[in-house]
Amino acid sequence: MVLAPTRLRPADLLHVTDRFADDVLGGRHDHLLPTAGPPAAERWFTRLHGTDELDVWLISWVPDRSTELHDHGGSLGALTVVSGALCETRWDGRALRRRLLNSGDQAAFPLGWVHDVVWARESVTVRDGAMASTPTLSVHAYSPPLTAMSYYDVTERNTLRRKRTELTDQPEGK
Repeated sequence: MVLAPTRLRPADLLHVTDRFADDVLGGRHDHLLPTAGPPAAERWFTRLHGTDELDVWLISWVPDRSTELHDHGGSLGALTVVSGALCETRWDGRALRRRLLNSGDQAAFPLGWVHDVVWARESVTVRDGAMASTPTLSVHAYSPPLTAMSYYDVTERNTLRRKRTELTDQPEGK
């Protein structure tokens, strides 16, 4: 029998992120948002819920900001895209795979999941004939709460090499 770091399963975390995404869309967490809204040029995040077993975060994503290829240490994770779109690049054990996550889409990350998440160009809108980018918002849940993240490079031999490990209690690293 394999012992899990938490009693929660990825499906449970997907349910949590979906419920909190609905709360965000319903304005129930507006008091936690910056008064001018999420900054358009910098990533921003706030904790929506925190216990010894579960952390839930609202994260904004903007152009030209990457999290780098990383894992979530000993935590399981999940996300729901609230608005906009994200591009997830993940390591499948042999190569990098990309997928687009649009508003309403979800993803779960089991132990050992190595990925990078970035704002997707599909988040661009056209207003009055001009292109405008707005931050993408997503809700993330981690169980147990994050304590460490490792960052990786893909080598010339097409393997992963850990660059560094950082202790953290914040989502998606930097």
